[in-house]
Amino acid sequence: MFSKPATTITQQIETLKNRGLIIVEKDNAEHILAHISYYRLGEYWYSMQDNKEQHTFKPNSKFSDVIFLYQFDKELRLLLFDVIAKIEISLRTKLIYHLSHEIDPWWFQNFDLFIDSKALVKTLSNLEEEINRTKDITIKNHLKKHKDDLRFPPSWKTLEQTSLGSLSKLYGNLRNDKVNSKDLIASEYGAVNHTYLPSWLQSIAQIRNFCAHHTRLWNKNVPGNPKLLSKPPNPWIRSENIPKQHEFPKLYIHLCLMKYLLNVIKPNNKFTEKLLSLFGRFPNVDPEALGMKDNWQQEDLWKN
Repeated sequence: MFSKPATTITQQIETLKNRGLIIVEKDNAEHILAHISYYRLGEYWYSMQDNKEQHTFKPNSKFSDVIFLYQFDKELRLLLFDVIAKIEISLRTKLIYHLSHEIDPWWFQNFDLFIDSKALVKTLSNLEEEINRTKDITIKNHLKKHKDDLRFPPSWKTLEQTSLGSLSKLYGNLRNDKVNSKDLIASEYGAVNHTYLPSWLQSIAQIRNFCAHHTRLWNKNVPGNPKLLSKPPNPWIRSENIPKQHEFPKLYIHLCLMKYLLNVIKPNNKFTEKLLSLFGRFPNVDPEALGMKDNWQQEDLWKN
């Protein structure tokens, strides 16, 4: 049975010092630990420990380096959250537009159009919760004006209330044999057909959740196993630099997919420049912790 007691900030600092972490007065460690938990910061100093069982630190490990990594990770999440927001808004727009024209404005409630009925029930249940708790005046007015209509509001109102995760699940669950728009949307993004795009969106949605919940991205294995095109129609990375399957948990391949989609959504975007600027402001951060390849910025994908 777990019986370890809570410790004070003073005790936490003494423990870290006794284990070999260098903490000096200007680090302002007491103030930092009062606002960023010991457990959260532990994800950043873990790699500095030479004995993971005794939690002792490698020689010359510094508290300031821990905060350096923490700050880099925070800024990386902010950058990716902005990029992913553009992907989310674009996907929502395309689903609403293409499916509403091909089928009708309530296509997302039509079980005949989806592969997995149970998954759709779960998605619709989440949608209902979002509709019920929204303060959006458009939704409230619609429900008041059409209270005898038991359907959801049309897709251009309902899907504005939902998350990238739900949007990616709706798209991935569509039956390609009954919905032409599934391939059309993929083609517009340079993903050729429905085979590839769902896995991209699922991994990006997971990373979006990490960003929203302030979860570490630096030196982290991220979920998702995206399917890659053998010959992408748009600028991509050279074949010899494409990460191998065992490298997919690293962030780099997911960054590449975000950039690939963003180049369609917002040509001449500044993603490359902002990422380079971030690494420039934090020169002690090893890009390999994210799986970055040498000279990644020279790839055609990242030059766009």
